[in-house]
Formats: sequence, C-alpha cells, structure tokens
Amino acid sequence: MAAGAGLCDAEAVRILTNEAADCIADLIKFRVPFDTLDGEIALTREAAHSVPRVMHAGGDATGEHIELALSRQVRSTPIRVLENCLASDILVQNDRVVGVRALDGHTGSVEEYGCRFLILATGGAGKLFKYTTNSDVVTGDGIALAFEAGAEITDIEFFQFHPTVLRLPGVAPFLISEAVRGEGGILRNAEGRRFMPDYAAEAELATRDVVARSIVYEMKKTGSDRVFLDVTHLPPRLVTTRFPHIYRFCLDHGLDITRGLIPVAPAAHYLLGGVKVNSGGETNISGLFAAGETACAEVHGANRLASNSLLESIVFGRRVVQRTETAASPGNGQPSTGACAYSLPEREPLATAPPLNLSGLQSLMWDKVGIVRSGEGLQEAAGILDSWHGLLSEPSDRLSYELNNLVLCGRLMTEAALLRKESRGAHFRTDFPRTSPEWQRHIVFRKDVSS
Repeated sequence: MAAGAGLCDAEAVRILTNEAADCIADLIKFRVPFDTLDGEIALTREAAHSVPRVMHAGGDATGEHIELALSRQVRSTPIRVLENCLASDILVQNDRVVGVRALDGHTGSVEEYGCRFLILATGGAGKLFKYTTNSDVVTGDGIALAFEAGAEITDIEFFQFHPTVLRLPGVAPFLISEAVRGEGGILRNAEGRRFMPDYAAEAELATRDVVARSIVYEMKKTGSDRVFLDVTHLPPRLVTTRFPHIYRFCLDHGLDITRGLIPVAPAAHYLLGGVKVNSGGETNISGLFAAGETACAEVHGANRLASNSLLESIVFGRRVVQRTETAASPGNGQPSTGACAYSLPEREPLATAPPLNLSGLQSLMWDKVGIVRSGEGLQEAAGILDSWHGLLSEPSDRLSYELNNLVLCGRLMTEAALLRKESRGAHFRTDFPRTSPEWQRHIVFRKDVSS
C-alpha cells in the first residue's frame, strides 16, 4: 500500500495477501523447486520490503522454474496448445465475447475460434522502449486487442523501470535482480562513490522508482551512461550460490562479479496498468477476462513492490479460473466506469513526422515517455504517435500486427501521462514534480466514450 502511492485497491491487496499461501502450496504441489535452508523454504528481502518474505527457486531463476513446472502440467493434459499463433481480433457480439481471430505464424492463414470465455494473459508492453528486460514478444497485444474490442484500460501511465540492468557494449539487456541489493549490494557512480544515501534514507533498498531516477540523475552528474553495482564485499560463495544465473551470465561476458563491479543502468521492466478488471479478473465485456501483467486489478497502484508480479499472477490467475468454473455462461460484464473514462483525443495532424519503424518508436518512448517526463516532451510524443496511428496499414504478418499494437499502447500511455498533472510512483513529471491529492484517482480509457 505504501509503495503504491495511494492508488492500490485495498480489497485487491487483501486478496493478494490472504490467498497467497494457498496458491504457493499449489505451486509446491506442481513441483516448483523452491530453495530451502535447513529444511525450510528460504526467504529473502528485496527493495522496500520490511522483512524477508520473498521465496525463490534456483537462486535467481524463480520465474523460469514456475513457468517450466506449469508448462509440464499443461502438457500432461488433453489441452490443445497452438504455438506461434497471434490473436488478431477479439470477437464481440452484443457486449459479449464470442471468440477470437488468430494468425497462424506457420501458414499465414487466419482462423476463428469460438468461446464462452476468453482470458487474456499476454504480458505487458516492454518492447515500447529502447532498453527493456522484456522478451521480443512483449508487445502489448492483449491490451491493444482489449481496447479495440471496447474494454477499459487503466493506470497505463505507470510503467516501472528496473534500476539495475546489465549495461555492457554489444550485450542485450540482462536483469540484475532486485535481490542483489537485498543481499547487500551497493550502488556506486562512475567515480566509485556510493550515492544512494544522498537520495533516500533507505539507500539501495528504496522503491524502484526512487532508485531508477536516482541512477538517472547520478549518470547525468558524472557524464556516464551507467553506474555500478558492487557485491565484492559479500562472501563469494553467497554470490555464486544465491545468484547462479547472474554470476554465470556475467562470467560468460568476461566479468567475475565476486571481484569486479557490475555496470548497470535502468531499463523498462513492468507495466503497472492494463486491462481494467475486478477481483475475479472480469472486464466490462461479458466473458472477457485478463490476468497477469496484461490486467490491472489496481493491486500495485502507482509502483509495484518487488516480486509481487509473480504473486499477483498466481493469485488472480486462479481466481479467473474459479470464476469461469462457477459461471455456466458469461454474465453481464462489470459496471462500466464510463462517467470517469476518457477516449483518445484527436490531434492536429503533424506537417511532418519521422518515418514509423520499431526502433524509432522505441527511441521516442524512451526519450519522451520514459523514467523522467515533461509536458513538452509528452506533447511532442503524443503528436508523433497520433500521426503514426493514423497512417497504420492493415497488418499482414506477426511483425506488423505487433507494431500496430505497440503504437496504440504508446498512444494510451502518452495520453494518460499528459492527463496526470502530478508525479506519483513510477510516473514522474519535471513540470509537476509533486504528488497532488486531486490526482489520487485512476485514469481510464475506453474506445467508445462519447466526446
């Protein structure tokens, strides 16, 4: 609730905490190999946590182990899995979902699949940005599909940038876990000086938004594109056993982190907003659900507490399944928040706009809608994105579908950031640097809002 900066939904947080233990028991039953110490599950502390409460598997490979365990469960059932297929449209009739249209990546053909319930679990939109920890397929597809179908999108201005991502020439961004600082890692600037105590009493264990902005300021002060994470004072055995993936990855690129400093910089990491859902994962469209990073149950508010993303996915993912199991047919959807919702504004066409391509979009979003924002930069980005959106052609393959979806998500994020005339959590504006009580509310976008 504290990290969420006034925008967490109290009921959603209560559900997250109260139902967590049962969901974790399910993961153990599904053979997720959580790390243990002296016969008990090992717990660690991460930034902004007051006590050690984070479970991990394989040291720093928790998500991978959960994914593999759950994938094995799916493969052991008669569930039909269509790989390399991209959903291209949600089919809705009379405000009720009836199916989905999908592009087969192997053949190029488009198929339609009927359904009573449709669950979006497509991740966030990290590929909007030049530097990101996300994989290449995290292109905002579910959010764009839901918006085009008439679903509500909320809190999309809040995007969390991970403070410590490996910054080495020619090496793809690689996440240096929050837990490294939780175990005692120290941030130093290019001159070797520890700087986080200058910015926050919690130092390296401040919330992610504070640490990320502090790093940006420190890089500007020193004229460097990176800072350094120092774990050389920790026992080498602790580093190699607690963070085996990080240790091996860095070692493969010529860096022994038990002896040398880790060059890091912030990168786009997690979308806090998304498709607006209630505590059962239901949207305002009957039969349409969303879960995970695609969804926004307002549990994270303006700034997610470290490691709560996996917890949210298992807790609210299970609630979605329970809701579909108990419903013989789709209900009437959730009460619309139309009275408070916005539509995307129509802007004056630009006389000239840069050519649209993925790298241009990512650079624009990183520079103008990134960690530190300004009204002027947001206005410029909004104009360019609006022009690009109007020029989009009918997509024909996976890459063109994904680019179209990213442009739409970029518009939603930029327009929401322009509307929110304050700084709160992961959203920081230099022209409105303070938090305003007037804006302790959620911004909602819907396609069919009358102007």
